[in-house]
Amino acid sequence: MINPDILDYNEKQSDSDKEICTFLSKLIDAELNDAENKIWHAHPVWFLDGNPIVGYSKQKKGIRLMFWSGKSFNEEQLNIEGEKFQDASVFYNDFNGINKADIQRWLKKSEEIQWDYKNIVKRKGELIRLK
Repeated sequence: MINPDILDYNEKQSDSDKEICTFLSKLIDAELNDAENKIWHAHPVWFLDGNPIVGYSKQKKGIRLMFWSGKSFNEEQLNIEGEKFQDASVFYNDFNGINKADIQRWLKKSEEIQWDYKNIVKRKGELIRLK
């Protein structure tokens, strides 16, 4: 079930961004049915066992779909921004540019490949791989 705060977030977007956000929230929620979802750091995020897995946010370049462990997915379409963390993302500006099969594959990988962000503060910034 999608958290009402996420539904509110989606509703506040422009029409084209709202269509993208609504699609993403429904797809993520359907694929990660054991995940908790909520607004975290001002945008929608899904968690498995308290660990952030996937989320999206409105940015200047478009709607950013981010996978916290995406760097380890070895997927060309996912952009890797930095060296320190394992996140990777893709931007959407047009609903027609979304490839559902790609996202479903990445969501499956997000369950299978996880880095421990939940305990990153305890480990003083060090990330370890969980799966």
